[in-house]
Amino acid sequence: MTFIGHKREGLKMFKLYGAHILCLLLLLQQVDCQANDKVQIDGPLENKDFFVKEGSQGGMMLYRFIFQPPVVSLRLTGDTDGIIEIVSDGVLYLNKALDWETKKVHKLQLEGLNASGQKVQGPYFINIYVEDINDNPPTFEKNNYTGTVRQNSRPGKPFMYIKAIDLDDPNTLNGQLSYRLRNHFPNPFQEMLFQVDNVTGAISTTKAGHQYLDPAQEREYVLDVEVYDMAGQSINAFSASTDVRVTVLENLWKSPGLVKIKENSTEPHPISIAQVQWNYPGAYYEISSKETPSVKLPFMVDNNGTIYVTEPLDREKKESYSFYVYAKEEGISLSYPVTVNVTVEDINDNPPVCNKALTKFEVQENEVAGNYIGTFQASDADKEGTINSRLHYDIVYQNPKIPVDKLFRIDFGTGNINILQSALNRQEASNYSLKVEVTDQVFKTVCDVLINVIDINDQIPIFEKSDYGDVTLPEDRRVGTVILEIQATDGDEPFTGSSQIIYTVTNGDPNNTFSIRTDPKTNRGYVTINKVLDFETTPMYYLDIGATNPEPLVLGTQYNSSSFTKLRVAVTDVDEVPVFLQKTYTVEMLENVTFGTFVMKARAYDPEGAQIKYSLKNNNRNWLRIDPLSGSIYTAALMDRETESPYVVQIVATEQTRASKSSMAQLTLNLKDVNDNPPQLEKDSVFFCHPLQGNQKAKIDVHDPDIYSYIPKFSYVLLGDNTVQNNWNVSKDGLHAYISPKNINLEEKDYDIPIKINDNGRPPMEGVVYLKVKVCRCVEGRCFIPTDPSPFPTVATAIGILVAVLIVIGVILGIVFLRLKRKSQSQQISTKANPASPAELQSLT
Repeated sequence: MTFIGHKREGLKMFKLYGAHILCLLLLLQQVDCQANDKVQIDGPLENKDFFVKEGSQGGMMLYRFIFQPPVVSLRLTGDTDGIIEIVSDGVLYLNKALDWETKKVHKLQLEGLNASGQKVQGPYFINIYVEDINDNPPTFEKNNYTGTVRQNSRPGKPFMYIKAIDLDDPNTLNGQLSYRLRNHFPNPFQEMLFQVDNVTGAISTTKAGHQYLDPAQEREYVLDVEVYDMAGQSINAFSASTDVRVTVLENLWKSPGLVKIKENSTEPHPISIAQVQWNYPGAYYEISSKETPSVKLPFMVDNNGTIYVTEPLDREKKESYSFYVYAKEEGISLSYPVTVNVTVEDINDNPPVCNKALTKFEVQENEVAGNYIGTFQASDADKEGTINSRLHYDIVYQNPKIPVDKLFRIDFGTGNINILQSALNRQEASNYSLKVEVTDQVFKTVCDVLINVIDINDQIPIFEKSDYGDVTLPEDRRVGTVILEIQATDGDEPFTGSSQIIYTVTNGDPNNTFSIRTDPKTNRGYVTINKVLDFETTPMYYLDIGATNPEPLVLGTQYNSSSFTKLRVAVTDVDEVPVFLQKTYTVEMLENVTFGTFVMKARAYDPEGAQIKYSLKNNNRNWLRIDPLSGSIYTAALMDRETESPYVVQIVATEQTRASKSSMAQLTLNLKDVNDNPPQLEKDSVFFCHPLQGNQKAKIDVHDPDIYSYIPKFSYVLLGDNTVQNNWNVSKDGLHAYISPKNINLEEKDYDIPIKINDNGRPPMEGVVYLKVKVCRCVEGRCFIPTDPSPFPTVATAIGILVAVLIVIGVILGIVFLRLKRKSQSQQISTKANPASPAELQSLT
């Protein structure tokens, strides 16, 4: 019995310690797994949530609940499913793997029991959330897919869909699918003709497919499509594939071809003229003009794609139309529009029109029979080059009929007019009126033609003088001055090319110094100075002048001495101003050239040969000097481009005669920049709002007077004592420099901060600037400046001023009354001493 008792006690102790050993092993396993993550693995009895990945290995410890008496054991109830257990030592563990697809949440209750097995704590609610892992591959809903697509379908518009499913959690990458088109067969262009949307599985054509798909070339394609889970972003993703067979159908969406419509149709409108059709049902259609700006179209399209003309058309207003037709669905165009071209066909609905109300021709009275006079022109608004616009001409009337009727002939087809007989005589008939009948196939029009018989040029111009003598002119006489009037006459018909006179200097003026203008009404000639006279070059001109007509003389008539005259022009000397070889000079120089540097040489001469002396005018800065004899110009001072550029002066050339005449030329000196100026402050002050908040900075605005300054290359150094260095910081960020406070406890006042700025030029220039930094109270982001005292006095001040004024007035009045009183007393004393006469007293009363 003792042995048996010891055996039972041993089994009891084994069970007790065995449980402790299991807990310890699980605890060690969990500690080993989670030690690096620093996850708390034990704690008191309380509500608890756990997140466990599905497929986790059996024997996994979740948590160890610590309890105190009177609790001696724990009881677990709920969705344990034989997987979740707790041992008496409080260790919650899994004895096999969880499955997300079977159950996503296990809801449990935990109770603390005393030694009698009664609940003394709880229940506590324990939720174990199962987290999905990627343990299910995607599968397509169909083993094979079939679809059709129309030729020239819009790229990117789906014509079919494929779909796959995945049992994993769709809210994670595990259940997110991505579709890919691996290839298609055949692939004749080595370019993908189809594409699949990686999210929706929509299949559409690419731009290449829109262009190349043609059922006449290849009618069927097999698309190798695959799907990946984990959104196709992991090498461990599962995949599946399927075949999609696509049949290419002929494109129905095409232009209807050229549409022809007879103009001015009398049929009831609208009239059907063409038909378009989208590849799939359900579309509606719209038309729009191709012209810019858009015009109202006399066409419409219905929901069946039938195109109508809505009104009669007039070819003479518009002979062709071109517009777009769109196929749309829910306001979106389904493809590119098709173009509809309409030609308006002509009918003979316009009569001939005379191009001019009166057509005029000229013919000389000695014109030879058969000669061409001119072409009469009419027009027809019907289509050019058709029988509707072909015109015929006929002369149906001539007035006067002298010397005979039908003196003229017009070509039936071209309208060319010729003279039939050499019988014209201007003295008998100076013009002829013709009626020309113009006809097309339907209409006729009569037009008026006037033929003027013009005089022949059988008279020559004759000068009134054969010699106009001498004319004397000073050489400074202005160009354009008339120096003489001449006159010739012509016996031909006035105001015609036969009688008009043209005057020409035929000899003695090789440089065209003179010109002659003719008055068209009187044929009077005006001899005019055409170029500047120069005594030194040509002191005397011997001119031969001829008079001619613009019309050629008739055969047998020639110009003779009567049509020529002579004129002599003497030019007298005038003292002229010096002449510069150039009126303007432009020179470029560096601004830092040394004194005495040669700039340029001015050159002038005096027409009379006098000596020239040079000087400068408007040399306001005295930067230049000129050699008075040679005209050479040199620098005379240090120049500065930033002060003035360009520097413009006048060069004066003065003849060394009693008259001392002079002339000027202009010198423009363009100074080229050198780096000779240090950077400067654009704004000499910035401010920060008090109290300082930290992370504040203000931009330092700088500029450099030099033209080639490049602010991004500037460097900045903060100067000053330790106080400045400890309180402020200067930094550079890209293009600009900034100042910022290091010490946020700066008091409210103005600070002068010295900064050295270097422009890093060639040569480098640097300077020290003082930036005034205000630390101030701010109102609406600006420094608050106390308002000056009001210019108007307060009430108390006003009362004080008023009292003071009254006191002053009282003192003045007191002084006045005191003086009047003393004056009165003085007069009384004077009266007693010197009594007035009775007459004086009477006059006073």
